[in-house]
Amino acid sequence: MVTLLLIVIYLAFISLGLPDSLLGSAWPSMVRDLNTQLSYAGILSATISLGTIISALLSDRLTRRLGAGRITAISVAMTALALWGYSVSHSFLMLWLFAIPYGLGAGSIDAALNNYVALHYSSRHMSWLHCMWGIGASVGPVIMGRVLTGGGTWNHGYRIISLIQIALTLILLLSLPLWARPVAPTDADGTPAKALTIPEILRIPGAKQILFAFFCYCALEATAGLWAASYLVRIWNVGAAEAASYASMFYIGITAGRFLNGFLTMRFNDSQLIRLGYAIQAAALLLILLPLGKTPAIIGLILIGLGCAPVYPCIIHSTPDLFGAEHSQAIIGVQMASAYIGILIMPPLFGVLANATSLRLYPWYMAIILIAEAASYMHLLKVRKTPA
Repeated sequence: MVTLLLIVIYLAFISLGLPDSLLGSAWPSMVRDLNTQLSYAGILSATISLGTIISALLSDRLTRRLGAGRITAISVAMTALALWGYSVSHSFLMLWLFAIPYGLGAGSIDAALNNYVALHYSSRHMSWLHCMWGIGASVGPVIMGRVLTGGGTWNHGYRIISLIQIALTLILLLSLPLWARPVAPTDADGTPAKALTIPEILRIPGAKQILFAFFCYCALEATAGLWAASYLVRIWNVGAAEAASYASMFYIGITAGRFLNGFLTMRFNDSQLIRLGYAIQAAALLLILLPLGKTPAIIGLILIGLGCAPVYPCIIHSTPDLFGAEHSQAIIGVQMASAYIGILIMPPLFGVLANATSLRLYPWYMAIILIAEAASYMHLLKVRKTPA
């Protein structure tokens, strides 16, 4: 039963990744078909992020009441509905309206699943499960690219992904008996622990640092994924359909890196792997910054994904150890909210800056975010007195 549940969770992580990279890979075609502006991708991204922030902040209470299994099934169903809406949309307003259930469905499942895995499985499973997210995120642009190359529209690409999500929803509903009922956390005196408020969470030493690190991490990842295709089209004159496929290279880097990271967790601890990820990202950004041509830029995108690979799963997995299992769901919920605030603000901000200046700012923008992220994480280790 445990093995079967793990397989279901793997599928759930694939479902998390499938839609995440679609907007960036399809946006050059959507801009043309909808006759809208390049920066409007930031509006959709911001709407989705706002919904995820709201649902992530409610995840502690919702998971205590419904359990991780039900939250996962409901959230994937909402995402499937939103993607179907995109498949029948022919105006920016319709896309914006369907972005609302898309965002609300994403936050709770992210927080609930990550906490469930952090509490019940080892660090290597956390990495391999997030590798499944990477598979979903990599497959999404490939499907979209194939549809566009084959003469289809971006609506057709979204329809295919929505049907996959509907099938995953049915699997999750059938799996509900496999999920253990949530056990209410208790305080030191044995009384049921209440859900922490945001001010209470922020007063925990190290909480601000981990929240800012998550803000920066997802800001960098989302900026890299959302604007990769546009960067290749505008700076390196790559065709829109070809750029959609190349944009998937970033997510392929994440996927391959998380598969490898699962094995590295047997030799290195979470902190060591996080710092290795920062170093790889820095080298990748340097490769993109140097005027070496299209091919090195694409290789740089792969390496950024490879460097991102260990950061997210290792920080999540270390959260119960850093802050205690009794507070992990609350901490991870706010971590998710902080991460999505980064997605809400930073990719749209880059769109505005790129419109005003040039998409050549793309690697410089990510470099600044990476420096802030690494500094915040190292401060977290110092506050929690954790060896680096």
